[in-house]
Amino acid sequence: MRRLEYFGIGCLVGIAAGIIFGLLLAPFSGGEMRRLLATRTRRAVEVARDVADRAEVTAEALGERVDHYLGRDEEVAWRKVREIREGVERYTQAQPL
Repeated sequence: MRRLEYFGIGCLVGIAAGIIFGLLLAPFSGGEMRRLLATRTRRAVEVARDVADRAEVTAEALGERVDHYLGRDEEVAWRKVREIREGVERYTQAQPL
């Protein structure tokens, strides 16, 4: 239990030290940093939208292919079921009671 407490204290001290050193050693002023972050955020949003659009198109195409192949498999399965039924019917009709 003591180890967990020390770990938590160490995390808090590390976070505080990171914030302090980050503020002291920052290469830009506050206004410049906010503008830079806003620009990079807008770019990241544009890239994320582009990736989402591409993913949507890819998912639709993949879904169509899966539906196509599953439809084929289902069609083949039903054909086999019909063949088996017909075979059973022929067999039962050929056997005298």
